Amino acid sequence: MKIQLWSIGKAHEPYVKAGIDLFTKRIAHYFAVEWQLIPPPKHTALLRVDELKKAEADSIMRLLMPGDIMVVLDEKGKQLSCEQLAAFIQQKANDSCRNLIFLIGGAYGLDESIIKRANVKWSLSTLVFPHQLVRLILAEQIYRACTIIRNEKYHHC
Repeated sequence: MKIQLWSIGKAHEPYVKAGIDLFTKRIAHYFAVEWQLIPPPKHTALLRVDELKKAEADSIMRLLMPGDIMVVLDEKGKQLSCEQLAAFIQQKANDSCRNLIFLIGGAYGLDESIIKRANVKWSLSTLVFPHQLVRLILAEQIYRACTIIRNEKYHHC
């Protein structure tokens, strides 16, 4: 199984890049992993919010393949414990999922077409975080889940 971490937006900011790179490298010990940074549409300042979200959705849909499992990070999604996330990832690996995609939307969230296409809606927290930090938190949480799957010492309860 390949874990793909997708995010609408520009390159990782230097203040989070080192952490993202570290946790991505650690995840690679368990699963194939890659980041896909989806550039925002051109001329975003000229677009209404609904037009911007639709343009982002079109970019996402072009990248999706049949059979991809997509988890969208959404404030209205279900919150998962670390153990529940680990169990979910393990179940997808057991199901021979080819691509497990975690998607961070743009500044205004995700278009309804993407929410409907999602297999899972996941909320990291009721708090709001900058998108750059969400990337780091996502990478760390997936790494944590991998260590739980392998019963390694990183996660402490």
